[in-house]
Amino acid sequence: MTEAPGMHDPTKLPSDIPAPQDDGGARHLAGMRLPDIALPATDGTSVNLSALKGRTVLYIYPRTGVPGVDLPPGWNEIPGARGCTPQSCGFRDHASELAALGAKVAGLSSQPLVDQIEFAERNRMPFPVISDPALRLRDALELPTFETSGLELYKRMAIVAEAGRIVKVFYPVFPPDRNAQEVLDWLGARR
Repeated sequence: MTEAPGMHDPTKLPSDIPAPQDDGGARHLAGMRLPDIALPATDGTSVNLSALKGRTVLYIYPRTGVPGVDLPPGWNEIPGARGCTPQSCGFRDHASELAALGAKVAGLSSQPLVDQIEFAERNRMPFPVISDPALRLRDALELPTFETSGLELYKRMAIVAEAGRIVKVFYPVFPPDRNAQEVLDWLGARR
């Protein structure tokens, strides 16, 4: 799908985007502890991932778009790149159901905090969105990334942690707008 210049709508997910393939980049994560790093979040806090209690769903994505601002060149052709806003909005829309299953939700990308704040306010995110521009979580957990247009970005995934230990990883994620429902279904089956 090609959008006319200046007409980008990040809430729309084209039907012809390529699906990512499992490159094995997340196979090592199950059983690992979330690292002792504190990262700034849109709610004004600093989130230390190792200090998260109970059940946490951390969904990770490359970067959200802004209405009317063109995507990086070739974005729609990169498997797994498109769909950050639909993925995030899925978690927003299922936040109360996830909470009913005892899960706290947070999103994370390498975008600067100012971009994350704009995104969270525009889309009414009811949970913190975490900014990791230095890719500290990548370094701590050896998370998969990709490069485009001079940017190194996280590959999309969702992590479920209990008492700070990773118990489930959804990777690769496709289609991104169904990720929250997949996580919800998995948590519901564990009851």
